[in-house]
Amino acid sequence: MHHHAYLWTGPKARFDQEALRRPPHPEPPPPGSGPELVQRYRAAAADFPVSPLPPLETAHWLIKPRSLVRGTWSEPSAAGAWLGERLAEYAGRFASPAQCEGGRLAALVGSARERLATGGDVSLGFYLERPAFLSLALVTCAPNRARPDLSCPLRG
Repeated sequence: MHHHAYLWTGPKARFDQEALRRPPHPEPPPPGSGPELVQRYRAAAADFPVSPLPPLETAHWLIKPRSLVRGTWSEPSAAGAWLGERLAEYAGRFASPAQCEGGRLAALVGSARERLATGGDVSLGFYLERPAFLSLALVTCAPNRARPDLSCPLRG
C-alpha cells in the first residue's frame, strides 16, 4: 500500500463545474439517443481522464494522468508531512483566518495520517482569496479501499 498526493488550485467558478469533475457513465448512450446526449458523453469520455480538475470522488484521482501525482509515499507520516507543508504554504492565502490557525492545521494533518494508516483517502478544500479554490488529496493506492478496481497511475 502507498499514497499519492494531488494538488489543484484555480478559479472557484471552474471548480464548481461539477459536470467536468465526473467520469462518464460506464455505458455509452443507447443507439438512437439524441446528438446532444451523445456529444456530452463523448466530451466527458475524452476530457475527464486528462483534466487536472479534482474529481468529485477522491479515488477517481487514480484515473488521472500520472503527471498530476505530486508525490508518492509508502508511509502515512511522510504523506502527512507533505500535506502539512502544503497547508503551511497556502495558509496565508486562505479566505478565512480561522482556517489557517496552527492548531487546526496540525489537527488536519494528524487526522489525515490516521486515515491513511487505515487505508482511507483524504480530500481537503479551502477557499482562497480572489476567489480561488485549493484542493489537496492523498489517495491510498494498491489497492484503493473505496475503488479497488482502479489501478495505480504509476504502473504500466
